[in-house]
Amino acid sequence: MNEQHETLKALGWNEWFEQRFAGEPGDVVARVAAVDRELLWVVDDSGPFRAKLSGSFMHRNPVAHEWPCVGDWIALEKPAGDDFGVIQARLERRTSLRRKAVGGAAESQMIAANVNHVVVVQSCHFDFNLNRLERYLVMVREGGAEPYVLLTKTDLVGPETLAAHLAEIHSAGIDVPVLTLSNVTQEGVADFKRLLLPGKTYCFVGSSGVGKSTLINQLVGTENLETGAVNGTGEGRHTTVRRELIQLEGGALVIDNPGMREFGVMNALAGIRDGFADITTFAARCRYRDCSHTSEPGCAVLGALESGELTTAHYENYVKIRKESAFHEMSQVERRRRDKNFGRMVKSVKKTLRDE
Repeated sequence: MNEQHETLKALGWNEWFEQRFAGEPGDVVARVAAVDRELLWVVDDSGPFRAKLSGSFMHRNPVAHEWPCVGDWIALEKPAGDDFGVIQARLERRTSLRRKAVGGAAESQMIAANVNHVVVVQSCHFDFNLNRLERYLVMVREGGAEPYVLLTKTDLVGPETLAAHLAEIHSAGIDVPVLTLSNVTQEGVADFKRLLLPGKTYCFVGSSGVGKSTLINQLVGTENLETGAVNGTGEGRHTTVRRELIQLEGGALVIDNPGMREFGVMNALAGIRDGFADITTFAARCRYRDCSHTSEPGCAVLGALESGELTTAHYENYVKIRKESAFHEMSQVERRRRDKNFGRMVKSVKKTLRDE
């Protein structure tokens, strides 16, 4: 590894990124810590500084999800003595977390990049939702990161309720590490802290008010992130307004996120396969290789549903997410076809004008 980049290892840099930096324009490499519209806060071995996208970068990358997001590694020019950099390139992403952009367009929105683990946070009190949890896990696996499930606010529910939530997760075939804690009583917080390793990046996602920022404040050791007072139901108010990469004293890096009410699934066949591993196992036994698992004779998935090996809610969420993924894949294919046809039309018009 380049000696100049050795000090970046604490920020998550490794040989994989080193290989992809070779040949990129720009003489400095840095990691994106926060994005404020077109202005970025980035950090390298000298500390944080501001940067902006070069005109050539925006010309080469006209789609928003291709622009740098929190966690990305970038190549930029930064003259000596200048505390403002100009971004020339974004390095290939090793992992990513994205969702369907809010609204009707079949566009993706980047949440974070180059994260090792995504911590999906749900509160035991009012917020627990198995279908939404499965939706998050599909997109986490699709992006290549390893997921954790974290159930917070255990102090607001009895042991029977907590046990029921854990049983639901287990019965859905979710085989990822599940942790529980209370920011109030501190039960489980120390166990969670032990999971956070130096140089690794952990992205926290979940609904508003589930305790993400409160937990990260404890990890940081200061009131770095503003948190809202708990209301009468015991739930917090959403206060995180932007994604931000923070390095903890122990060396781990964390990304907090604003609460997300919607988490639309894009085309995510690999994530669905891995996220619904139990159904994938049954599907391998179906009579037909192209079985849709909805009505075909000899469908092992329907057989498992009938025998009670799969719950109805788990199966129906699988079918819903798979249809959603297929729909967005078709939408993207159709959009690419339209863009291609439009490009041909523009070329044809230009040629006609030249010939006149």
